Amino acid sequence: MTTLLVFIRPLIVIIGCGIMLEQVKNTRDLKKLKIEDKKILAKEIREYIIDIVSKKGGHLASNLGVVELTIALESVFDVNKDKIIWDVGHQTYTHKILNGRKEKIQTLRELNGVAGFPKTSENKSDCFNTGHSSTSISAALGMARSRDIGKENYSVLAVIGDGALTRRNGIRSIK
Repeated sequence: MTTLLVFIRPLIVIIGCGIMLEQVKNTRDLKKLKIEDKKILAKEIREYIIDIVSKKGGHLASNLGVVELTIALESVFDVNKDKIIWDVGHQTYTHKILNGRKEKIQTLRELNGVAGFPKTSENKSDCFNTGHSSTSISAALGMARSRDIGKENYSVLAVIGDGALTRRNGIRSIK
């Protein structure tokens, strides 16, 4: 059982594209890829997000900054069992693309379209409804405590950015 806090500082890198995105339908496909293929996938996801956000609107920089992080986390952890709580929910476009919503993300910001944030009613891999920052640590601690009380076996991760730690909820949760 792992309880992990991942601190991030977004970095924007925009580079070419490839054809790997079409082959990856879910995280099972992702886990089969070699590192070099994951680098190509990251470039393609970045281009895909840029294309969608340029047409629909949405959060661009925050999503481009976590592409590799999301690929790494979802390569290691089982998002259908483990709990990944995104402190800033609008950083989850890559997560949604890798978890069966690649086409649906094209409906971002449309009536009945895909949510721009994790939404538990949308997909099992969205384990916590979140929007903006500073709730991930306390949510992760609650989920980890529940897991331990229930003698269950899964990992709980809080992905939190450095900006969220300046808010009272974020700091209070790690004291």
